[in-house]
Amino acid sequence: MSPDTPDRPSRSGGVGADDRSVDRATPRRRVPAPRAGESPRGRAPLPVAAGVAAGWAALTSYLPVAIVLGLVQLGADSTTLSGTLRTALAGWLVGHGVPLHTESGPFGLAPLALTVLALWRLTRAGVHVSRAIGARDSRSPRRALIGAGAVGLAYALLGALAAMLVSAGGPDVPLVRAAATFAVVGTLAALVGATRITAVTRLLVARMPGPLRDAVRAGLVAALLLLGAGAGAAGLAVATGGGDAADMIGAYQTGVAGQAGITLVSMAYAPNAAIWSTSYLLGPGFAVGVDTAVRTSEVSVGALPAIPLLAGLPRGPVDGLGALLLAVPVLAGMVVGWLLARRVGRLAGPERAPRRWAGLLAPAALAGPVAGVLLGVAAAISGGPLGAGRLAQVGPVAWQVGVVAAGVIAVGALLGAAATRALVRSPGGGHAPPRDPEPDRARR
Repeated sequence: MSPDTPDRPSRSGGVGADDRSVDRATPRRRVPAPRAGESPRGRAPLPVAAGVAAGWAALTSYLPVAIVLGLVQLGADSTTLSGTLRTALAGWLVGHGVPLHTESGPFGLAPLALTVLALWRLTRAGVHVSRAIGARDSRSPRRALIGAGAVGLAYALLGALAAMLVSAGGPDVPLVRAAATFAVVGTLAALVGATRITAVTRLLVARMPGPLRDAVRAGLVAALLLLGAGAGAAGLAVATGGGDAADMIGAYQTGVAGQAGITLVSMAYAPNAAIWSTSYLLGPGFAVGVDTAVRTSEVSVGALPAIPLLAGLPRGPVDGLGALLLAVPVLAGMVVGWLLARRVGRLAGPERAPRRWAGLLAPAALAGPVAGVLLGVAAAISGGPLGAGRLAQVGPVAWQVGVVAAGVIAVGALLGAAATRALVRSPGGGHAPPRDPEPDRARR
């Protein structure tokens, strides 16, 4: 075998000493590393980045509305493309909390599925703008606010334009309110993404006191547990009344495509139904019109509109096994207290002294107000008018939901945390010491 192999090139054909010396002498080109918070491809102008991000967020949240309402109006003879697009634009405005003034009265019941989609896209807009201006991982609250404010301003212009287009050939939309609502919604949602991508969120969490951080986390978990329980109860109620819902959908006589569109519209209001069901479990309940009440202790409703989601309304007050539903909020609070106590004990570790009772019970008590604020805000945005007269009031009363949720979650969390702490401690007041195996060995 020849010694000249690919792994061992011949000396005669290799690189000479002179070539190697020249190669060593040639300085390597160094590419400067980007500074912290700067994009390696350069920065984009803030107005351009904000305009593109806000426009893309608006388009991606508007197209699903146009498709669904296009299906609903597909079977109508007088449907035109411009009319469908304008109707979808009106629904898009309602999804952001902008009411429409129609001939039958104000319409302001926002489909929260669309609202969540719009907020998510605006959050991503805040991320993209912060990256474009080189603010990633900068830990600068000022730059996060600048990026979010630019997105909010651009989104406000789009909202004002949408309001003018809808008012030109349809229901009246208040221009100033549309611009202000879009500015607030766009700024706050974009600020969530901007603070996350700029690492401001991590900075705030690190500087937050430990009990307050635990309380915010526990309150958020409690609110999510209650909303999950409400969604499950609402889904079960709609499933048991599925026959009535199917009859309502079939009564529209819009064909298969129209019925699919009506079903999708009903699904867009599913988060509203979940929040109303949560208010029902808590006790305050909700209204389906003026002077109506749907509570665990009372159901007083009159003639209802033909909306499939309303087919799951209870027929009367709960009785029998249905009374167990009243314990769901307290159980959710106890689960949160149990999780909080386990987390506090895990952070303390077996080799460290356990935290005092105040260090555990304080965040458990504060979890109630945190959950109350979150559920109160959810209740406020889940309701709205469906016209003038009797349907001018639909949904729960926000402050009642917030107050009751705060009290129930606080009590449940305190009970769960205290019980968990007491059960894992020895009667003497400290953690049970490790068992000494020497006496057992002596007996053997």
